[in-house]
Amino acid sequence: MLDWLYTAIAWVMKQWHALFSTFLDPASGIAWALSIVFLVVTIRVLLFRLFVKQVKSQRAMQEIQPEIQKLRKQYGSDKQGFSQAMMALNKERGVNPLAGCLPILPQIPIFLALFHVLRRIAPDRPGLYSWDDQLTDQAARAELFGAPISSSFNMVGEKEQAILEIADYTNIRIVAFLLIVIMCFTTFFTQKQIMRRSGPVEGQAAMVQKLLLYGMPLSLFVSGFFFPIGVLLYWFTNNLWTLGQQFYILKKLPPPGSPAALAKAAADKPQIDPKTLAPKPGAKPVRPKPGTGPASAAPMSTVDGDGATPDVPPSGATAANGDGTPPAKGDGGQSNGRPPGGGGARPRTGSSGSRSSAGPANRGKRKRR
Repeated sequence: MLDWLYTAIAWVMKQWHALFSTFLDPASGIAWALSIVFLVVTIRVLLFRLFVKQVKSQRAMQEIQPEIQKLRKQYGSDKQGFSQAMMALNKERGVNPLAGCLPILPQIPIFLALFHVLRRIAPDRPGLYSWDDQLTDQAARAELFGAPISSSFNMVGEKEQAILEIADYTNIRIVAFLLIVIMCFTTFFTQKQIMRRSGPVEGQAAMVQKLLLYGMPLSLFVSGFFFPIGVLLYWFTNNLWTLGQQFYILKKLPPPGSPAALAKAAADKPQIDPKTLAPKPGAKPVRPKPGTGPASAAPMSTVDGDGATPDVPPSGATAANGDGTPPAKGDGGQSNGRPPGGGGARPRTGSSGSRSSAGPANRGKRKRR
């Protein structure tokens, strides 16, 4: 049923092997090891867009965490209502919780397909999955540090006998064990970096992360004894790619609220040139004092356009009414715009030297020609 997938994986390895065979020995282990390494590169390049979607989905989930907590408090034990509210919130914000699994899901069948292909090849076996007999025999006999890439730590049956005719079991187990340990360590550090990328989580998500952090390397350590050396090399290369890719994403898209995110936000702010804030040449700089209101309007000139001085009320005088009549005389008040007692300063005269006929209503205004 999955022969098409096995054939596709074998075809990609065959193309890379043909490329490296132009300057390397086709039967050498380095040519086949590079074919497996670039099989990883091919797959991860094709899945890069899904990886970016995964990161964006994780960022969006972090942003709506406060609203999710509010919904938990609002609905309490009403799980159905909370689930419906969560679906509505995800739809409104465009969040897809399944997007976080997008890069992982396609890699599972690819890993199983490579495991199946390398498990079936053996010396002096007929060709399979688009490989001819010669290419299949070369892949089965290709050695990496003295261990065939088709061999594993534990082998049984006819394949074990065929492999032991061309290699030593002790050498195979040493190489396989070292690759298993390296694979487990890189898996642990990869998971740690995933936790850094996703940011702090609480509750059930924190338990899942901790389980993956320690459970996945442990499960790989147990199952790695049955993986062919080529599969161990594939997993190790895949972890290295993931580490580099996540380092790049953490640098470009740091988790919200982290020191790196705050530093990146500060660096992305537009830089203001102090020269643009300086006054233009010839303009007087204005430095308002702290706590003061806006500057008041400039006082009107006391000189007319023709050089005449308008009427200015004497010191202590009271303004006239709107119709130009002086205010009514009251207790202690004024009469006819003069101070009590009949004394006081002389009123200023206009350009003609006589008293202004406009009256107090025109006080402070310029005369029109």
